[in-house]
Amino acid sequence: MPFLKQHTSQVEKPNAGSSNGAGPATKQEETSPEVPAVPAVKQQRITFLSVFLGVVASIGGFMFGYVSGQISGFFAMPDFAQRFGELNSNGEYEFGAARQGTIVGLLPVGCLFGALVAGQLADIIGRRLAISVSALWACVGIVIEISSENVWAQFAVGRLVTGVSIGALSVVVPMYQSESSPAIIRGILVSTYQLFITLGIWTSYMVDWGTADMTSSASWRIPNGIGFLWSLILALGILVLPESPRHAYRQGRVDEARQTIARLAGVEPNHRSVHDQITEIKVKLDEEKNSGKARWIEIFTGPRMFYRTMLGVVLQAGQQLTGANFFFYYGTTVFKSTGLSDSYVTQIILGTVNVATTIVGLYVVQNVGRRKALIAGAFWMMVCFFIYAFVGHFALDSTNPLNTPQAGSALIVFSCLAIAAFATTWGPLVWAVVAELYPSRYRAPCMALATASNWFWNFMISFFTRFITDAIDYYYGFVFAGCCAGLIVIVYFFVIETKDRSLEEIDTMYLLHVNPIKSSHWDGSKLPEGAATDSPHEEHADEV
Repeated sequence: MPFLKQHTSQVEKPNAGSSNGAGPATKQEETSPEVPAVPAVKQQRITFLSVFLGVVASIGGFMFGYVSGQISGFFAMPDFAQRFGELNSNGEYEFGAARQGTIVGLLPVGCLFGALVAGQLADIIGRRLAISVSALWACVGIVIEISSENVWAQFAVGRLVTGVSIGALSVVVPMYQSESSPAIIRGILVSTYQLFITLGIWTSYMVDWGTADMTSSASWRIPNGIGFLWSLILALGILVLPESPRHAYRQGRVDEARQTIARLAGVEPNHRSVHDQITEIKVKLDEEKNSGKARWIEIFTGPRMFYRTMLGVVLQAGQQLTGANFFFYYGTTVFKSTGLSDSYVTQIILGTVNVATTIVGLYVVQNVGRRKALIAGAFWMMVCFFIYAFVGHFALDSTNPLNTPQAGSALIVFSCLAIAAFATTWGPLVWAVVAELYPSRYRAPCMALATASNWFWNFMISFFTRFITDAIDYYYGFVFAGCCAGLIVIVYFFVIETKDRSLEEIDTMYLLHVNPIKSSHWDGSKLPEGAATDSPHEEHADEV
């Protein structure tokens, strides 16, 4: 096998992540003949630059959350309804299922297209520039939305254009973070993307609440216009950060890659850990070169790639099918049916729960294995949706909710619990797991396809939810509960534990057909007895 650890100190012990990286070395470090010796005690550490990189790039997630969250409040604003709604027989303006679904759903449609082109764009112009260009493109969509007067289709098209930007960022940002971050904090930095999504949602709720009482178009144009600020901060801020070291190495900029790895890890460029990472990247790149230029079809036909490509697609789809976005897109509408006088306040409560528990989720990412957290989170959400469906259908008086205040309170409580489960597990972890799933040769197209599946199901939920709830009301919860049950099975049997391992080591685990159920105990310092291998390049085994 071409990529196995040659020193026991190189092995990234499973479930050994701590805030300061590795513990004291138990053996004297061996000196590479090409690299000067360095003290063994000087290990990689968490640096300001690596944290700053994760935070700045995650503004792409903030943009996603802000655009997604604000639309729910718009539908309850009188001026927005008068301009873009339909006049009913009572002389009031409202939004039919088709019109509301189209306005909400065209955002994820645009995101789907943006996700599909983002991988190729990132490979051509680099990760940083792809993020900057994508962020600026959002400004075009915002202009179209703000300039809308009375034609609802124009506003919807504006969301479509904005969606292209958000979709591209949802691919390139986690890619950039995973390729640049030191292994000891890679999971938490990639998951910061999800934290910023929740912060964006919460911020949009607060802004909507602050402008909801305005009688003019300022009620919805001000929240829209603030979106310019997030785009500009990201477009300019990302340019002060280094390029992904793995992308730089693939472009032949070896010294730049070495310097970037060292700066992000807080060690000298000649430190053995930097040399090891450069060697890992080199071995994998040499394998790819020997395989010739990658073709799109290889994401299905390459060694162990069909398994990994489809797993990423299913996990990203599963993030939507857990049902969390049901509350974020339609929360204002849903909770009006429980008799709440100010559904904006309820949205703020849900948004606050989302942010607070996502912060807890970062702890889970750093200290709990991916598999355990995903399985526990899916089970937790399944229980919540079963209760939500039963209470909503059998206990709530939909005609006059004030007759059943306990049922209405129960719906809100279990909605919050479901969001908490999502925010601590499936929200942040899916981005991290999918970003770690693919080899460098196929990472861009595979992440694009996986993220596109997320946006496809985002669209399906956002567009068809009104039709479904009009037909089966709270029984809709059973659909999400069933999806969560299926995800438990998928994670248990198919997802490998990747916590605290390098991207190259994770690639090796998949090539060796490491059993997912026992993967947390896999030792990268030796080839497991009887292990299979899909690697066609055994001749590189001596290069490490």
